Amino acid sequence: MSTDPEAPTEHVTRRSHLIDLSPLRESAAFRKLWAGNAISGIGSQMTIVAVGLHIYQLTQSTFAVSLVGAFALVPMIFAGLYGGMLADAFDRRLILLLAAIVAWGSTIALAMIAWTGVEIVWPFYLLTTLNAVAATVMNTVRSAVLPRLLPARLMPAASALTGMSIGVMVTLGPALAGVLVATVGFGWTYTTDVVLFLSAFAGIVSLPKLAPEGAVQRPGLASLKYGIDFLRSAPNIRMTFIVDIVAMTFGQPRVLFPAVGALVLGGGAVTVGVLTAAGAVGALLCSLLSGRIGGARWHGRAIRTSIVVYGAFIAGFGAVLLAMSLGGFGPVSPTRANVAAIAIASVMLAGAGAADNVSSIFRQTMLQVAVPDNMRGRLQGVFTVVVTGGPRVGDIYVGIVAAIGAIWLPPLLGGIAIIVLIAFLTRLQQGFLRYDALAPSA
Repeated sequence: MSTDPEAPTEHVTRRSHLIDLSPLRESAAFRKLWAGNAISGIGSQMTIVAVGLHIYQLTQSTFAVSLVGAFALVPMIFAGLYGGMLADAFDRRLILLLAAIVAWGSTIALAMIAWTGVEIVWPFYLLTTLNAVAATVMNTVRSAVLPRLLPARLMPAASALTGMSIGVMVTLGPALAGVLVATVGFGWTYTTDVVLFLSAFAGIVSLPKLAPEGAVQRPGLASLKYGIDFLRSAPNIRMTFIVDIVAMTFGQPRVLFPAVGALVLGGGAVTVGVLTAAGAVGALLCSLLSGRIGGARWHGRAIRTSIVVYGAFIAGFGAVLLAMSLGGFGPVSPTRANVAAIAIASVMLAGAGAADNVSSIFRQTMLQVAVPDNMRGRLQGVFTVVVTGGPRVGDIYVGIVAAIGAIWLPPLLGGIAIIVLIAFLTRLQQGFLRYDALAPSA
């Protein structure tokens, strides 16, 4: 299904590998929106960590902490779908503003709970779910907004900048939360997020009115069905979702990290923190060195290659765990970390994070450029469902395989499965490999 959004008339390969800052220079609206999201995102990550620590302090239960994500999952899926329909029916600037008010209000309520010393757990579940729903709507609508602020030729660079900001959020936010909770307490931690969130408002109010272009449908089942029907007739966009599901299902070893820290690599919680941060650091470094990515013309091939590389790094992580299980790096204990093995494992996870970031840049670019403006919200909503649900499916896969096999088996087997499945799927859909950035087609 061909579309006619603004497409690049030429591809110029940059000589520098450093991240392309052209979107920030060429669009004041994008610059303000990006900066506001990056700054407020640090605060949002702080609150996510602080809520977990707060609930654990009140309950001394890891299960109680895990319920934060469990309660929010289904509402987030609905929010992604409905937020996408709203984005295709109403002024996107207004929707962003309303969702931001809800997110900000829920954070203010968390701060008030902390300052007043409330020790009841259910308000945390309610407020974090409300915050997650509002944030999901914001992310869905924001992604649909970007192609209206920038020409198509700059969308890969914009996606790289977004990846860089996410890397900063995920790396800096949790670290700041730990320091603030330990030094000044929960009240000041939540309040810091309340203040940082003002930057999000600054970015949103600077936007022009952004009513969808083309035919408009009111939100509802008919609108959702129309979006799904479009996806059925858009093989390239559909394939970006499929390959991402494959990568997330078989390449998400995060639930193994506590056991890996205790039983395989040693070091306990510190090792878990290092392994968790490694992927984000890899994605951040990749974004910083993404300057020449915008010159790539064959996006389908780039996605295939990056996901295959991702699978290879995940399999490499599994191989490190296998080597440790066979005694290849010497004995371990929860309190004594095997530094060499942890370093190699972290490199593997960082490489996976970098490869996933490259895939994300091109998948987002295809979604934003090849889809008509009045369909972008709904397709972004489906993308949100994929991103939200995929890792949970991956957690189930890892749990089952680890239970019937060994800790090293899920990533090693999963990485190999990714490589094989991606090669098979892209061979079946040759048109995906022929996707041309000079003539984008959904």
